[in-house]
Amino acid sequence: MGSLLKAFPELVGLSAEVRNELDGLALMTVPAGTVLFHDGDVCRGYVFVLNGCVRVQKMDPEGREIVLYRVEDGQTCMLTTACLLGGQEYPAEGVSEEETELALLSPERLDVLLADTAFRRFVLAMISERVADLMALIEDVAFGRMDVRLARRLLERDDGSGELHLTHQQLGTELGTAREVVSRLLKDFERRGMVRLRRGMVSIIRRDALRELAVQQV
Repeated sequence: MGSLLKAFPELVGLSAEVRNELDGLALMTVPAGTVLFHDGDVCRGYVFVLNGCVRVQKMDPEGREIVLYRVEDGQTCMLTTACLLGGQEYPAEGVSEEETELALLSPERLDVLLADTAFRRFVLAMISERVADLMALIEDVAFGRMDVRLARRLLERDDGSGELHLTHQQLGTELGTAREVVSRLLKDFERRGMVRLRRGMVSIIRRDALRELAVQQV
């Protein structure tokens, strides 16, 4: 079984014809920091991410950014799918956060394969999962307390080491708020002994205190 089918076990149940076509897609590897698409670009194909991570973000006219979601191992990009199905241009930007391996299905072949019921269900299921994530983000941005959201994000980005190589600007982009707001909250977290701040790094000192804050409601 090829790399694509290993990364997407949901595809194993497809017809042999569809499975063989997908398994025959050429794979490509892009280095960290590669801009895969810009706001306003035309979609070049349906993207399967096998390994790595692509950050999808939106910037407003004033230069403020917010991370909409990430596409990681065994996932597809909802915006790419929506653009291909609707014949629209990208409304956001996609950047690889680490070396990323992906496969690209051409728009023409996507149209053909969507005639297959099982593959169409796979595509729609991927969209459904991401819509739920976006709804949670909208609710978080519209109604969530920023200190609670920041605590949650720090815990989410922690790989267990407690050392997060993130700038205040990056965290602001993650949360859709200004760098100054993040800096003020992090300083408060530091005063409370929850984190230690260094240039380009946030060290988690009291994970229990962050967790206690993260589970609070609005």
